[in-house]
Amino acid sequence: MTDQRDEYDDASVVDDRLADRLADVDDELAEQRAAALRSGLSDYNLDDDDLEVLEHSEEGEDGIRYLPALPVIAIVGRPNVGKSALVNRILGRREAVVEDTPGVTRDRVAYKGEWLDRRFTLVDTGGWEPDAKGIDASVALQAEVAIDLCDVVLFVVDATVGATATDEHVVRLLRKTKKPVFLVANKVDDARQESEAAALWNLGLGEPHPVSALHGRGVADMLEAVFKVLPLVSAVAKDEFGGPRRVAILGRPNVGKSSLLNKAAGEERVVVNELAGTTRDPVDEQIELGGKIWRFVDTAGIRRRVHLQQGADFYASLRTQAALEKAEVAVVLLDVSQPISEQDVRIIDLVLESGRALVLAYNKWDLLDDDRRRYLEREIEKDLHHVAWAPRVNISARTGRHLEKLVPALETALESWDTRIATGKFNAFLTELTQQTPHPLRGGKQPRILFGTQAASRPPTFVLFTTGFLDPGYRRFIQRRLREIYGFEGSPIVVNMRVREKRQR
Repeated sequence: MTDQRDEYDDASVVDDRLADRLADVDDELAEQRAAALRSGLSDYNLDDDDLEVLEHSEEGEDGIRYLPALPVIAIVGRPNVGKSALVNRILGRREAVVEDTPGVTRDRVAYKGEWLDRRFTLVDTGGWEPDAKGIDASVALQAEVAIDLCDVVLFVVDATVGATATDEHVVRLLRKTKKPVFLVANKVDDARQESEAAALWNLGLGEPHPVSALHGRGVADMLEAVFKVLPLVSAVAKDEFGGPRRVAILGRPNVGKSSLLNKAAGEERVVVNELAGTTRDPVDEQIELGGKIWRFVDTAGIRRRVHLQQGADFYASLRTQAALEKAEVAVVLLDVSQPISEQDVRIIDLVLESGRALVLAYNKWDLLDDDRRRYLEREIEKDLHHVAWAPRVNISARTGRHLEKLVPALETALESWDTRIATGKFNAFLTELTQQTPHPLRGGKQPRILFGTQAASRPPTFVLFTTGFLDPGYRRFIQRRLREIYGFEGSPIVVNMRVREKRQR
């Protein structure tokens, strides 16, 4: 990855007194000025979403309000049973549910839906068609991940075909879960085909719900049954407070993930606790490290080796995404004895896309010679410039060297990830910044920042209300200055923009 330079890069060099000026700003005065800027937005066209963001900003630094997590419904099934049509039918709108070609990794997609004033999240675990050798394992793995991250499972079967061996493989997995499972017999287009749905009783998952996703027949009755057991607040999607912080160890194959985990557990002589709720390979393990208990998520994915050559990338990516969804911070392990690869960068980019905190651990440091070290530093500067803000730890997972340095790095990244800046201080920062380095003219007009607020933490997410589009380079400049003033070491920063026009008088 090349170094991104733009016209704003030298602005921070010109003015290094911003931090001092912000330190002199009185908090009460800053809040009063922010309130004045906020009231000025009444002259602009704002939608309901804007007003909700602004309502959150008024709660201040210590008044973070977390909305209840929406309940999650996962749709599971082998390819070509009509999951895509059912997703669109339940949502009441057409969403792009794309069929994948073999060997291409696919993100599972979550959609927000509403039915009879009940809001929910619908997760599509879309099918992936590998060779016949790998189909059972890949579909079961998708179902396994979906079950972990949902409150209710909809298992879709093609009633016109009946239960296949692949369906029965997934059923064995579903029987182990304590979560409600609804058997959906799809493609029952009229009453004459209901006998085909009745044949699915022998799967042992209870009464089949005959539906036609294409025509909508039976979908409302099925949803009525689902919403009788669907919780109002998700038991899996909500944030956990007070428990051990959740860590995912990521990296390409053979980089030393298992060695790191085993050395951490072994040297600290920790009782590894398999969390309740599953009879499969342990998903979470609690480990004592640096005098604190940490929860390492998806260690089953770390320890399991994939022997199938076909679809190996699919397995690795699916496990990585599942681990990231449950983690708060990711430790990406890099093998310093080999050049930094495209796969390493792709894994880091997955962490950035997930919005999780990030620590970079350079493994096998004890094997590094002077020549390789010089090349490594050049590779880091060239390929990892975009994550220069991530804490860096040089370790040896095999010997345990410098493993104790991992804990301070994790704590720093998580503290940054949790950081929230008061609305008054943030607007004082924006005012000082734009006065010193205003956005350049574009098409004869100069976009202005009307008001800013931190809409969320984990990761820190800022919303700017503007009169025009801000250049990507200017937004990167704002991010860099935020890091210089407030730190944010180890956490991605999101800066969103809402361009609003003045009301017509």
